[in-house]
Amino acid sequence: MQGQDPFRTYEEKKMSLEEALLLIKTGDHIFIGSACGEPQYLVRGLVEKASHLSDNEILHVHTLGVVPYAEPRYSDRFRLNAFFVGVNAREAVAEGRADYTPVFLSELPKLISRGLVPIDVALIQVTPPDEHGFCSFGVSVEITKTASKMAKLVIAQVNRCMPRVLGDSFIHVNDIDAVVVHDEPILELPPSEHDIVSDRIARHVSELVEDGSTLQIGIGTVPNAVLGALTDKKDLGIHTELLTEGVVDLIEEGVVTCEKKTINRGKIIASFAMGTRRLYDFIDNNPMVEFYESDYVNDPFIISQHDKMVAINQALEIDLTGQVCADSIGYRFYSGLGGQADFVRGAIRSKGGKAITVFPSTAKEGEYSRIKSVLSEGAGVVLTRGDVDYVVTEYGVA
Repeated sequence: MQGQDPFRTYEEKKMSLEEALLLIKTGDHIFIGSACGEPQYLVRGLVEKASHLSDNEILHVHTLGVVPYAEPRYSDRFRLNAFFVGVNAREAVAEGRADYTPVFLSELPKLISRGLVPIDVALIQVTPPDEHGFCSFGVSVEITKTASKMAKLVIAQVNRCMPRVLGDSFIHVNDIDAVVVHDEPILELPPSEHDIVSDRIARHVSELVEDGSTLQIGIGTVPNAVLGALTDKKDLGIHTELLTEGVVDLIEEGVVTCEKKTINRGKIIASFAMGTRRLYDFIDNNPMVEFYESDYVNDPFIISQHDKMVAINQALEIDLTGQVCADSIGYRFYSGLGGQADFVRGAIRSKGGKAITVFPSTAKEGEYSRIKSVLSEGAGVVLTRGDVDYVVTEYGVA
């Protein structure tokens, strides 16, 4: 809702970090912005300065920053509930100091909006407001926008280093309760180095990708390698939850044009980005790139509207009946459900679509086979036998 001069509103809501943190109450459920959009300054302050807090639940999807609130010394103040277990939270979850709630990303905004995942406070990071008073969520929209809508208190770290990303990716200053201005580099995730095995898998996958396909690329070494193997393709499109650096290379080489997409033609659609400053500069004010929440981007029925939709995701294990584990190693949670099942089901429904599950055939330098007669004890099934379409290892396509 817009009313008075947005810049006057913005100035009135500015306060120090300490003042903003005092607005948070004991027992509040606190959401933290996701992935590379994590408001690092607010998070550091929450742990170091908000000593008045206790019995607060921290909620987030995947974050790249440190998670001091999950350290044993803060157990009386904070309890982490993660919807995706990143490397920074694995130990805490494994030791029982943090919780993991498995959920499809397509469903999470709806659970929040219905109050099934209560959020009292949203700590977010945004751009400075434009002339109309709108701040962009920048590199991370996925559930952050819904969390901000549902929170009783929204504290925003306003950071000039955040790229202004277009799409359904804005919040008005009227909907922010406290503005904390602090510039710092946005978290970065450089592309992982390819190895021989990943490159072999990527070559097999490239044979399955037709000109004019629309791609979703998951996270991991192999999906990154796949992007590098698609340089001979034409008119590829992008509809993906995660936007990574390799897509920029394909755009510069004229491979990704999005001109053959069935919907959102000419647009790269995503819900968050993880990469380096090069990627962030590319998406900044770029009319070709639009970010939306994950209940749209990950909706299998939206995904399926793209002809030749190709979903490429990495697995940890598969058994001989086709069950895929992608979020745990035995009983130990390793990542999360994320959007893998969303995109697999959407791609399979697509006209000419393909769902491709990729992984090296072995782990630990060949000592451990990822292809099992039955999944390892405790391993969770992310994709059922009925979901699996193509399976690709370094030895070929099944």
